[in-house]
Amino acid sequence: MSETNGIEARGLVRVFKKGPRAVDGIDLDVAPGEIYGFLGPNGAGKSTTVLMLTTLLPPTEGTARVAGHDIVREGPAVRAAIGAALQEAALDPYLTGREHMRLQAGLHGLPREERERRGNELLERVGLAQAADRKVGGYSGGMKRRLDVGLALVHRPRIIFLDEPTTGLDIQSRTALWEEVGRLSREDGVTVFLTTQYLEEADALADRVGIIDHGRLVAEGTPADLKAEIGRSAIEVVPAEAGDCDRLSAVLGRFGESVGAPSGSVAVRFGNGDDLADVIRALDAEGVRIAKLTVHEPTLDDVFLAKTGYSLEGAGEDTGEQSAVAPSAELAREGAGA
Repeated sequence: MSETNGIEARGLVRVFKKGPRAVDGIDLDVAPGEIYGFLGPNGAGKSTTVLMLTTLLPPTEGTARVAGHDIVREGPAVRAAIGAALQEAALDPYLTGREHMRLQAGLHGLPREERERRGNELLERVGLAQAADRKVGGYSGGMKRRLDVGLALVHRPRIIFLDEPTTGLDIQSRTALWEEVGRLSREDGVTVFLTTQYLEEADALADRVGIIDHGRLVAEGTPADLKAEIGRSAIEVVPAEAGDCDRLSAVLGRFGESVGAPSGSVAVRFGNGDDLADVIRALDAEGVRIAKLTVHEPTLDDVFLAKTGYSLEGAGEDTGEQSAVAPSAELAREGAGA
């Protein structure tokens, strides 16, 4: 990759003594200015991959270039080009947020007159301007995460690694951080490598998503493309009268193939070109009254289930539409075997 703010890895492996292959032969190509979401559960190899790409952990096998530099042979050049907010923030509890900014700016060699200006700008950006002169030891976990992200941006890096940056943040802080990540990519052309367990986060932010499981990349693509692989939507209907399930099943069977559903409801894989209104008219014509009708679109959790055989931990923390439901799980399993 010739661009100076991209990421390329080939056959990247990390084996720990008396342990498993934490990363097992990963190939990556992250384009300049792209937001790449690295999605997977705890222990999948996300953080180990980030530690190698940021030169903090040598690979056992394979090669990688970050910002055009080899992560093993050109470590100092890699570190000069990147910013990183890792899971364990290296913050001094006796320094204030503003003092952290000054220290970080000085370590990166920013001119004295620029240090204060840059620090104030970033403290405002991450929502810590009012807490800037408080000691970090009194910050909440979310405030520490936001400060750590701000520190990673001090030297205007071309690539930034964010390892689960919104863990512990309230929804307002998380949304603000999403906006900043989007702005960095959109306006500044910064490449963002984002690890996360939040499906909603990956779906909202990432241009492309890589799903890692047991150290291996099991799926990669845009969120839309990955969800499209799973198949069509599912329609789930609960009849007003429990005894109408058989009649309901017969009507819905005209519009799609039956899939698993909770007791007392019927679900089919929907999307044969029929309009939802056609389903409603057919039910009305047969005199089947309904209590509830839900259309479930494929989600990234469905993709994860299809590729790994289980749901991602924390999937239920997303919006209601993304909570696990039986039709979705059934469709995902079918997609895995497709």
